[in-house]
Amino acid sequence: MFSVYVTGTDTGIGKTLASCTLLHALRAHGLRAAGMKPVASGCERIDGEWRNADALALQAAGEPGIAYADINPFALEHPLAPELAARDAGIDVALPPILDAHARLAARADALIVEGVGGWAAPLSASLMQADLVRALRLPVLLVVGLRLGCLNHALLSARAIAADGAHLAGWIASHVDPAMARVDDNIAMLRARMPAPCWGVLPHAPGADPAAIARHLRIPMLAE
Repeated sequence: MFSVYVTGTDTGIGKTLASCTLLHALRAHGLRAAGMKPVASGCERIDGEWRNADALALQAAGEPGIAYADINPFALEHPLAPELAARDAGIDVALPPILDAHARLAARADALIVEGVGGWAAPLSASLMQADLVRALRLPVLLVVGLRLGCLNHALLSARAIAADGAHLAGWIASHVDPAMARVDDNIAMLRARMPAPCWGVLPHAPGADPAAIARHLRIPMLAE
């Protein structure tokens, strides 16, 4: 099975867009692909249940008929760091429910895209880091780099932190988040020269874009082989 954990250089840099684009690219190649957002903070009440916009986007982009509860085991109301949102809700974010949901998804899919929260070092709870989840699931990591001033520093530090935590960085995706950024091509070239993993693609700045329409910007190694 193909599976990867998607993290970012920060929050709000396009992890969900990249994850949904990956799902469309995988499904276009005939794979049953599903998305997962183990922990999501910032939810609204829909039909009596907490629902997160990013998790709903993953559900829409992936294999149909998958239960929301498996895609997003921990849906937290307040738009805060997960540790704080869980504390407010009186919820203990723990590995077992996530691992169980992941196993159910894996039984129904050929490929899984697991989206993290914020940047790599954002905690999931007082005792659980994203690195702990990645190790438990034995997943490689895909880093989404938000293209804006400071992205070189953020990307290289994130890559170092991922390696220091014992995880494998499989690749990175550049995401245009600042349309006014100067010397974008030069920055991408510098990232390509310095990052210890290949670039899987560059996503354009396209607010509200259909992920299926921009899937052509990605080159997933497993699909290219």
